[in-house]
Amino acid sequence: MDRVARCIDQLNEWIGRAVAWCTLAMVLVTFAVVVLRYGFGIGSIALQESITYFHALVFMLGAAYTLKHDAHVRVDVFYHRYSARHRALVDIAGTLLFLFPVSAFLFFTSLDYVAEAWRVQESSREPGGLPWVYLLKTIIPVAAMLLALQGLALLLRSFMQLRGRN
Repeated sequence: MDRVARCIDQLNEWIGRAVAWCTLAMVLVTFAVVVLRYGFGIGSIALQESITYFHALVFMLGAAYTLKHDAHVRVDVFYHRYSARHRALVDIAGTLLFLFPVSAFLFFTSLDYVAEAWRVQESSREPGGLPWVYLLKTIIPVAAMLLALQGLALLLRSFMQLRGRN
């Protein structure tokens, strides 16, 4: 169980660190858009849309990384006071009752949406926009899978905690 959890952690750690560079790219592109627009009177739809793409990558692919580092939003009024065993039980319940169903919902409801985008090779509706909208939409089921995988790692660790292995 520990080996599987570590492999999932490594995957999401690598993806999270790679995606973190998108925040730098997003800032630089935003700066470029502002300088080009207000300094030189040049507008670029593609550059503006790329900022949206970077946002999507950071938030969608960063969700599992955030869960891995226990930095996600949680009502933490009582959780931090619980014993390790009690926290493991809360994590198991939360993963089974909320995380897995939400991940499954996102994954399955996005499949037709993404398939249609791929079928028509969906691109921006704006002249001069980016042609890869279908790739951007593919991030939705990928993010759901990564989140579910990280949930599996959390679940395995929680079970190991209950068994006294962690």
